[in-house]
Formats: sequence, structure tokens, C-alpha cells
Amino acid sequence: MVKHVIIWTLKEELEDKETIKNNIKEGLEGLKGNIPGLLEIKVETKGLESSNADLMLDCAFESEEALKGYAVHPEHVKVADEMVRPYTKIRSCFDYEI
Repeated sequence: MVKHVIIWTLKEELEDKETIKNNIKEGLEGLKGNIPGLLEIKVETKGLESSNADLMLDCAFESEEALKGYAVHPEHVKVADEMVRPYTKIRSCFDYEI
């Protein structure tokens, strides 16, 4: 199994960050059942006060090949291009095998 964790910081100039975070959460979590090899997907939008990022994606895949397929899957690309990338300033990724 492979874990894929993304941490994002939203652009500072955005006015309604809560709505944007909720839209990102809904879009990404809506991919469950539509991407081959995607086992789990969860977006956290309510970090503790000590957090220095705005939201986190935590997902699990059957294999590294499934993760690579997710990266280019049209449904994922659509969500990323329309709901995530236009609003995020910083993206950090950590993938690992368990």
C-alpha cells in the first residue's frame, strides 16, 4: 500500500477561504470509487491553531502504479485544475510505502 499526503497553503488574497477549502474537500473526496486503485481519500480542513498550512489530503493506494494512474486520471486532473491549483500558493507532497 502507498500513502499520498499533500499539504496546501492557500493564496493570501483569497476572501472566502472556508468555502474554498470545503469545495476542495468535496471535489477530492468525491473521487473515491472513481479512480482505480484509490483505497481511501480524506481532506482535513480544520487544523489546530498550531498549523501553518490550510488543508491536507491523505489518501491510500493499492500500489505506486495506482498512485501514478491517479496523478493523470482525467477526473483527478479536472478537480486539481478547477478546484485546487487556482487557489493554492504552496504545495508539499510526501509519498511513502506501508
